[in-house]
Amino acid sequence: MARKNKSIKKTGGGLKFWGRHAIEAALDNPNRVIKKISITREALATLEIPDDIAVVICDVADLGRVIPRDAPHQGMVADVDPLPDIWLGEILDQQSDRPLLLLDQVTDPHNVGAILRSAAAFDAAAIITQDRHAPPESGVVAKSASGALEIVPWIRVVNLSRALDDIAEAGYWRIGLDGDAADELETAMGTGKMALVMGAEGEGLRQNVAAHCDTLARLPMSSKMESLNVSNAAAIALYAEYTRKRGE
Repeated sequence: MARKNKSIKKTGGGLKFWGRHAIEAALDNPNRVIKKISITREALATLEIPDDIAVVICDVADLGRVIPRDAPHQGMVADVDPLPDIWLGEILDQQSDRPLLLLDQVTDPHNVGAILRSAAAFDAAAIITQDRHAPPESGVVAKSASGALEIVPWIRVVNLSRALDDIAEAGYWRIGLDGDAADELETAMGTGKMALVMGAEGEGLRQNVAAHCDTLARLPMSSKMESLNVSNAAAIALYAEYTRKRGE
């Protein structure tokens, strides 16, 4: 059994989610506690809400006052509780061959949401972030993830390097994405279970995190462009792993 890398307990009160995809996915997730849905009459006619969830009829202006300015709420806002914590050991003990994606100090909630969406599309087992230098679960993440926040486990750990040690013990090949690496990703992938490690834009992987990877690799790119947004790079790397597995 894999040891449990410490995770951080969530603090604070509830969250507000907005937009159809985020709220429908939350309704479909048995682990998500939804306390209330504020909704326009027009939107209510299009959404199935269980009888045990409180519903408050609002107008568009009311909804706009309780969420960030100009947020695309599509006529609905839900008050929800954060999801329960997930231990890294729980995922490793499943002995799945699906990839893991680790994010080193990726702090933009829009990027993390987009990465969750790609992780769902390309069948990643989980994303893993440090408890610090990563955004909290939020309405922005949920909206950007377009429902994937409810599908892909998001594990927070105290120490990313220690988590990589646990991941290695579970039999994963750890690849750090680095634009200056000698090898391209396809060459570095190997044949076994894979953990992909992405650094923040501009700064890249921290030295200690890179040192806990088995190898570093870069995405093949035209010389016309120096780098990609981290969410785009994560999507390409996950797609490469997804197609490799399908070709085995």
